[in-house]
Amino acid sequence: MKLPADLQSALDACANAPSDDATARRAIGMLDLTSLNGDDTDRTVEALCARAVTPAGPVAAVCVWPRFVATARKALEGTPVKVATVVNFPTGEADAAAVAAEARRAVADGADEIDVVLPYRAFIDGARTQPMNVVKACREACGSAALMKVILESGAFPDADLLAWAARDAIAAGADFLKTSTGKTQPAATPEAAAVILDSIYESGKEVGFKAAGGIRDAAGAALFLALADEILGEGWATPKTFRFGASSLLDALLAEAGHGVAPAAVAGY
Repeated sequence: MKLPADLQSALDACANAPSDDATARRAIGMLDLTSLNGDDTDRTVEALCARAVTPAGPVAAVCVWPRFVATARKALEGTPVKVATVVNFPTGEADAAAVAAEARRAVADGADEIDVVLPYRAFIDGARTQPMNVVKACREACGSAALMKVILESGAFPDADLLAWAARDAIAAGADFLKTSTGKTQPAATPEAAAVILDSIYESGKEVGFKAAGGIRDAAGAALFLALADEILGEGWATPKTFRFGASSLLDALLAEAGHGVAPAAVAGY
């Protein structure tokens, strides 16, 4: 994705972002520990939740399929870790009524955060009203009970201008966070897409967070995304309330960087 000169300059400034103990600990507190596999079970979700409070502190949230929200809620009882889930996932092709119903069920089951997929194919093809009606319906279903993260599926967008347009429209439709990717398509989270989305948040002047999801598997990658947020939105902007990583394999790498264990070998997947 070709960036405007100012955003390319910001990205270049972050090329050598330090990956150290302090950065790793910071990133752990911003992690949405995620399992969205087809063969997930209550047992795998319980095991995921057991990893959420780490020797370096708790992660921000655990993100699971809607059918496991109640399981995660019970497993995380007594911890500060939030329960997140996904709706309209991963294709983004359900209608507004179905998305709203799915979100309402998830909130009733105990979800603190809803990650909803924008109907990105329709948006890319030129539709504007229908995709945002889906986002608005999810916003209404979440109400004040749940945070809403809008998944843009940035890797599907042909250029930076159209991605920025989608980001602006999602903010106007009530997004609490903008999220790069489902993690189910390639490319997933890229620094270039992150720069565009972070800049859109900055230009909006609103209190909207950012989530980089999919393909971030080592401490150096996490450090780059954090540095980019610092560069575009200012030092101190990125906190667990405004910045998240969506990953299943990143935690072990961050813990190793923070002095707790050995970095894992590279793996495929979310």
